[in-house]
Amino acid sequence: MNPVYEKLMNCYESVKKKVDFTPLVALVLGSGLGGYAEEIKVVQTLDYREIEGFPVSTVPGHKGRFIFGYVGEIPVVIMQGRIHYYEGYPIQDVVLPARLMKLMGAKILFLTNAAGGVNYDFAAGDFMMITDQISNFVPSPLVGENIDELGPRFCDMSHVYDRDLQEIIRNAAKKLSIPLKEGVYIQLTGPAFETPAEVRMCRALGADAVGMSTACEAVAANHMGMKICGISCISNLGCGMTENPLSHAEVQETADRVAPLFKKLITESIMQMGAEKL
Repeated sequence: MNPVYEKLMNCYESVKKKVDFTPLVALVLGSGLGGYAEEIKVVQTLDYREIEGFPVSTVPGHKGRFIFGYVGEIPVVIMQGRIHYYEGYPIQDVVLPARLMKLMGAKILFLTNAAGGVNYDFAAGDFMMITDQISNFVPSPLVGENIDELGPRFCDMSHVYDRDLQEIIRNAAKKLSIPLKEGVYIQLTGPAFETPAEVRMCRALGADAVGMSTACEAVAANHMGMKICGISCISNLGCGMTENPLSHAEVQETADRVAPLFKKLITESIMQMGAEKL
C-alpha cells in the first residue's frame, strides 16, 4: 500500500474509533478565528495528539484539535489550528487533515486564513473571497505515485473554488452588509514574511493576497472531488507597500479585531450552503 495512503487510512481508523459524526462542511480556521469553534453547538472535540500518526500544529494561537458540531442545523468539522509546510512537515502531512475530513464525509472544504494584501486597493481588515490561486511555490501534494483511491492522476483545476459557493458567500456578505473583496491567493513557503521584491513579484503574477497555507490544501481537496471555497482576512499590506515592518503580532491583532465580523460571515455562509444542499 502507498505509505501516504496507509498513513491517511490509519488516521481515519483512529478517528472512527473515537468519533461517530458525519459532517457536511469541513472548516479550517486561520489566525484569529480559533475562538469560533467554541461558539458553535459542540458535540465532540478530538485533539490531534489523540489521532495515531497525525501531524501536530506548532504555531502559537493554533490549538490543534478537531471540533465536531453544528452551525445552525449544519453538521461541521472544524480544524482549530492547521498544519503548515514551514513547520517542517512533508507536504503530504500538511494536506492530510483536508483529506481526512473528506473521508469523514465532508463534501465542502471552507478554507480561511490571515493573508498579506499585495493589491493596493486592499487594506488591513478587509475580507477577500478567494476566486483562484497560485500554488507553484510550494511542492504539490500530488507529486509521486498517484493514490487512485483518492482521485485521478491528472486532476482538472479549472474551478478549484466552486462558483456556486462563491455566489453563496457573496450573498451572505450582502445580507450582512459586510464589504467583500475578491481575488487570487498565492501561497509561498514562509515562515519569513515576503521581501518588497517578492511582494512585487506576487502582484506581477496576478496575486491579490499572499500567505503560507491554503493553496496546497485546496489542491488535495480538489483532487478528491470536494467543493472548495475560501476567505482571506487581509491582516496587513505586503512588505514595501507601507513603511511599517511586519510581525506576527500585527497579523494576530488585525485578525482578532475583525474576528466578530468574520465569524458572522462564516456562519451565514455555512447556513446558506446547508440550505442549498450542495
